[in-house]
Amino acid sequence: MNYFITGGTGFIGHNLIGELLKKKSKGTIYVLVRKASKKKFAAQKKNWDSTASRVVPVTGDLTRAMLGIPAKKRRELEGKIDHVFHLGAVYDLMADAESQISVNVEGTKNAVRFAENIKAKRFHHMSSIAAAGLYPGIFREDMFEEAHGLDNAYFRTKHNSEGIVRRECAIPWRIYRPGIVVGHSETGVIDKIDGPYYFFKLIQKMRKMMPAWMPTLGIEGGRINIVPVDYVVQATLHIAHKPKLDGQCFHLTDPKPKRIGEVLNLFAYAAHAPQMTMRIDARIFNYIPAAIKQGLKMLPPIRRISDQVMKDLGLPPDMMKFVNYPTKFDNNETQRALKGSGIKVPRLEDYAWRLWDYWERHLDPDLFIDRSLHGHVRGKVVVVTGASSGIGHAVALMMARAGAKVMLVARGVEKLAESLDEIKAAEGQAWSYPCDVTDLDACDQLIDRIVEDHGAIDILVNNAGRSIRRSISLSYDRFHDFERTMQLNYFGSLRLILRALPGMEARKTGQVINISSIGVLTNSPRFSAYVASKAALDAFSRCASSEYSDTGISFTTINMPLVRTPMIAPTKMYDNVPTITPDEAAEFIRQAVIYRPQRIATRLGIFAQMLHAVAPKVAEIVMNSAFRMFPDSSAAKGIAEHQQKASQEQVAFASLMRGIHW
Repeated sequence: MNYFITGGTGFIGHNLIGELLKKKSKGTIYVLVRKASKKKFAAQKKNWDSTASRVVPVTGDLTRAMLGIPAKKRRELEGKIDHVFHLGAVYDLMADAESQISVNVEGTKNAVRFAENIKAKRFHHMSSIAAAGLYPGIFREDMFEEAHGLDNAYFRTKHNSEGIVRRECAIPWRIYRPGIVVGHSETGVIDKIDGPYYFFKLIQKMRKMMPAWMPTLGIEGGRINIVPVDYVVQATLHIAHKPKLDGQCFHLTDPKPKRIGEVLNLFAYAAHAPQMTMRIDARIFNYIPAAIKQGLKMLPPIRRISDQVMKDLGLPPDMMKFVNYPTKFDNNETQRALKGSGIKVPRLEDYAWRLWDYWERHLDPDLFIDRSLHGHVRGKVVVVTGASSGIGHAVALMMARAGAKVMLVARGVEKLAESLDEIKAAEGQAWSYPCDVTDLDACDQLIDRIVEDHGAIDILVNNAGRSIRRSISLSYDRFHDFERTMQLNYFGSLRLILRALPGMEARKTGQVINISSIGVLTNSPRFSAYVASKAALDAFSRCASSEYSDTGISFTTINMPLVRTPMIAPTKMYDNVPTITPDEAAEFIRQAVIYRPQRIATRLGIFAQMLHAVAPKVAEIVMNSAFRMFPDSSAAKGIAEHQQKASQEQVAFASLMRGIHW
């Protein structure tokens, strides 16, 4: 048998050709290939074995009459083709209506005329369950005109293209309506993000933010019909070669589809992400009058928020319209045709992990962005306060090695000189700017000098800070503790930001990175002065993010866990509790520069914040227990310092609450 295939370089087409090559038939497989797809076809052909010689490319274009194939070539093919498989189409909810009409509708018309012209024996059309639109109820294989809710361009063009085959095709035809096609159930391979894959980024973000054991809230939604590509091609080829099935339509669907919430949980399980154990039935949103929903969507703030949320999650704008997908697909005719073949839909729970694994290794959008710090800071002016030691020193070295022009800011002239020499020895670029950030006038002068010397500030890292570990009961007569902590941690950082912002706003680019503390999220006892000052800076950053969201300027707050720096050295008990190194802390700043998120925090910090929001009394009891377990230091009490040795109970508790200040 000889075959002619459109869309052979596409995902379904490539797999269908591979399946055909497994057959013992010695026939030729002709594949329509656009000029722009010749390299792709050649690359795909290398994956086939010695039988690949049976696959012959035919240059053409689906959008042209007779597929753009010259008359001479058509005469060569006349009477020789047993099966034409028309797979070429736009399978994308996000594609524009014009391109979908051109390919899906006009392309099908051209494919039908071509098949008739070469006197092919049979025409096979790969349609989609989208041809049913949003039909409310069970859609049978013999139904077509009953389709409902075809407003979406993809649904409409798939329906119309199927109609062309039904009404206009003069040779025997068969139609196949697959469900949402995902990767191969045995390899996980797929060539693009579609269907449930759109939610993978959300699942990945949940995994990064929260531990796998934490229950989360999700949406139940309608039933989503998912089938792997290997089932689709095997079922199609089996049915295509069976006699007496012409003029019929076959639903290549899962007879037991799962709800969206169940599907997402299967992929969350595969990703080791939190399960959406509490799921809201999305049908409750149907009770909101359409006029109200439409009116809300027309409000500019609502549109912007909606667009940003969908963009952050990597979801198509229309995706949420299909959460309550109302259609179920009967596939009795398909089951009858496949009886005895052993071909059946694999269970999603058996291969979901393969789909996730392939996506994360090959299709995750983060794999295709510049993840090098060098690509984001090379040649840019980066200001780092507190650069003479600890986190600031590590960040300055990291930025210099990545090619940034680093402005070193700190009070200690000698230590700044040491940092400067170290960077220059590593062939980095750095400049020293001694400054006491508690002096607000000096802050203004600092920014002005840097701008005058280097033209602009691209990234401002507010790292300089002061921490005081003292209980409130020992602070009744130490109001100055709160003043000096606020002066450096909040007012000093704020003064630098306000002086740098006009230049960033004028250039419509810039980033402010504020080094905050996990204590802001956990409400750490004995750090009321420190946490309050950092919380003030956090609050300012959130407000500023809202004001500058559309200007190209971003604000990132890093709720840093406990870091082994000179700042914690006076508290000897910290010698025995888990901490991270300054170099590890610098990695948080690296992520901030590359991804520009609004916040970076550890899972424990996020969990503590959520616990405080949901069950504040429970969080209070946990913190109070820690408060009683970890006493004030000798220095905080104003007595002679002596070595504080942590008890086993304290070490165990600190290890459990890794990174939190006690």
